[in-house]
Amino acid sequence: MGRARRRDRRATEHRRHLRGAVLIPGSLNPALTEARFCPRCAQPAEIAYPRSISCPHCGYGAYYNPKPVAAAIPVTPDSHIVLLRRAFDPGKDLWTFPGGFVDLGESVRDAAHRETREEIDVAIELESLVGVYSRPDSHIVLIVYAATTTGEPRTTEEAIEVRAFDRAELPWDELAFWSTRAALSDFLDD
Repeated sequence: MGRARRRDRRATEHRRHLRGAVLIPGSLNPALTEARFCPRCAQPAEIAYPRSISCPHCGYGAYYNPKPVAAAIPVTPDSHIVLLRRAFDPGKDLWTFPGGFVDLGESVRDAAHRETREEIDVAIELESLVGVYSRPDSHIVLIVYAATTTGEPRTTEEAIEVRAFDRAELPWDELAFWSTRAALSDFLDD
């Protein structure tokens, strides 16, 4: 199988994994999947997949932990939920609320504000915590806040479509991730 076909297959498998399919062996931490040697001294390393790499020769050690992702479920003054259709994989062309990785040096709340501005170009006021979502087969921990907005959301490079949905019209069959569904369900239950 050629390199391009393997890469395409891995990308397809990763998309399926992110949408809730069964975990593909090796996809949880690709950085350690084929690691055998210390990145510092190049001697044989000890791998505790998927958690860590350590070197008995030079003492190097690295731990791989889930990455925090901050998100907001923006609601308009007339109680519509704002979702975006993703422009990129994972989840390309599917619906979700704005969110993304928390950068070093920023709080989770700051990241939720930044990601909302980047993805739908609107300011929000964060309210209560909706929930924290994780699974053992995922490389993220998602932290979701309820939010309000008075501005008009817009499409961006990251969102090919932005829409304010009535609660009864939410596109449940076109949601990007298992965590999108879980957070929206919890949000609506409150």
